[in-house]
Amino acid sequence: MKVSGCSFIKDAILYDYPILEAIQSILPLCDEFIITVGASSDKTMELIQSIEHPKIKIIPTIWDESLRKGGKVLAVETDKALQHVSPDSDWIFYIQGDEVVHESDWDTIRKGMQHHLENTRVDGLLFQYHHFFGSYDYVGISSNWYPHEIRIIRNDKTIYSYGDAQGFRKGTDEKLNVVPIPAHIYHYGWVKDPRTMQKKRENFSKYWYDDEWIEKNMVPIDAFDYGSVVHKMDKFKGTHPLVMKDRIQQKNWQFESDLSFERTPIKEKAKSFLKHYLGMDFSYKNYKIIKP
Repeated sequence: MKVSGCSFIKDAILYDYPILEAIQSILPLCDEFIITVGASSDKTMELIQSIEHPKIKIIPTIWDESLRKGGKVLAVETDKALQHVSPDSDWIFYIQGDEVVHESDWDTIRKGMQHHLENTRVDGLLFQYHHFFGSYDYVGISSNWYPHEIRIIRNDKTIYSYGDAQGFRKGTDEKLNVVPIPAHIYHYGWVKDPRTMQKKRENFSKYWYDDEWIEKNMVPIDAFDYGSVVHKMDKFKGTHPLVMKDRIQQKNWQFESDLSFERTPIKEKAKSFLKHYLGMDFSYKNYKIIKP
């Protein structure tokens, strides 16, 4: 069984992406790792080159700044990386620049790939998510956080990145057939110094919206106010991946959330009730779960 890792990145230092941790967290499961590095205004290329691992293949790219709707440029960059995967690979392990895998899940992930290797009905493997918010101590648990996503796909050239690169489709817009595995992706995209978080939001908005929308909706401020985001959170009770240890110790801002204060919107309460008591799940699913 041959596995190729895959990712993309740009301005990793400027916007404080844990891309090194992301790569290192799945490298032991991969026979090669392909990463496209967009032309950056910082030393992102040097950062990726600092890993100096023979498995890693770096592809320099130029992001198409004219793609300003729905985060399409992120899918384009993902597809560029997919194009460089070795043709004899069986699986592609895709990870984004703010996602990390816990070493305790390595065996589960490896067994999942091996178990479904010969079953070509299975297009991919579905992961659970921990979405951290504000600090490394809190996770978002409301329905606006996607609970699952595909992060391992079969090396099939008909499969491509979809939307803003959150998931995948195949052929002519067909959802992938997937099997869930009991492994997590640790998503740290909303854990940054508030000043860096605000800079990232202002920069990334141009990949979703035009100048008119940005001028109308993005109020220029120095630091992002985590308290302005109203959703249900909980204290994280587990452990973080070992590769995150130094980054967590270097955190230089404070964030606390009063979990006793009820900030959950009525709509969210209704969704939670229907899911818990009636099994009605309204979360978006960019995939089809099958029984292999």
